[in-house]
Amino acid sequence: MSEDDATPVKPGAPYFSHIVGDALRDLTEKRLLELVREEPVPTHLAIIMDGNRRFAAAQGLSVADGHERGRDTLEELLNWCLELGIRVLTVYAFSTENRSRSPEEVESLMALFDRSLRQIAVDERVHKNQIRVRILGNRGLLPPKLREAVELAESATAHYSAYLYNVALGYGGRDEILEAIRTLAREVRDGRLTPEQIDSAAVSRHLYTADLPDPDLIFRTSGEERISNFLLWQSAYSELYFSDVMWPGLTHLDFLRAIRAYQTRRRRFGT
Repeated sequence: MSEDDATPVKPGAPYFSHIVGDALRDLTEKRLLELVREEPVPTHLAIIMDGNRRFAAAQGLSVADGHERGRDTLEELLNWCLELGIRVLTVYAFSTENRSRSPEEVESLMALFDRSLRQIAVDERVHKNQIRVRILGNRGLLPPKLREAVELAESATAHYSAYLYNVALGYGGRDEILEAIRTLAREVRDGRLTPEQIDSAAVSRHLYTADLPDPDLIFRTSGEERISNFLLWQSAYSELYFSDVMWPGLTHLDFLRAIRAYQTRRRRFGT
């Protein structure tokens, strides 16, 4: 087609398209929120927050900046869960395998967790909504300063129970199960338990999540479709949802789509 035959583009057309796109997205988000509110939401939502580094690379940011943006998304996520009344939120922040990353990245993550937990301890939103904060994982793997921040956040919210916000730090699902087995073995050795008394409930009592319901939905970002050693025992009958969006780029609409997908599924629990 020649230049003379081409349809002229009116000035401002790209801007107009952008406005229309935003309006359609807002309408979609509003309608989806209405639908989500009509059905039961997950009692326990678990999130694998993946994609910070790839997001940073795509945006020309440093790895540390990618993690900071991920922290900002987590702040928004907490608001979204409160909006829907999701009572239990567990996020996978730092795994036992993550320790093999570069010392610089691990150090910056530890500093980020330290700042975030100290902020949580005095967060008006946390106290207004009576959110109990807990850390799940092997605390011996965390630096002393971070352990102090953990104790500060937990002690400041220990008397709350309306909402439960769990952060998996130094966490590994296999390690969690192994430690439960070791504890049960010691109980058998000491005569407090017989091998025949060891059942699934006995194992569950010795996990980090002993007093929590199993997750109804496990949601992972970044396009990867695996649970990466996260809540292995607890996820036996969890629904799984995977999104291609990188964690720092997660939007309210993306979140609502995940919850709506959960609501449209029929949970069978092996039946």
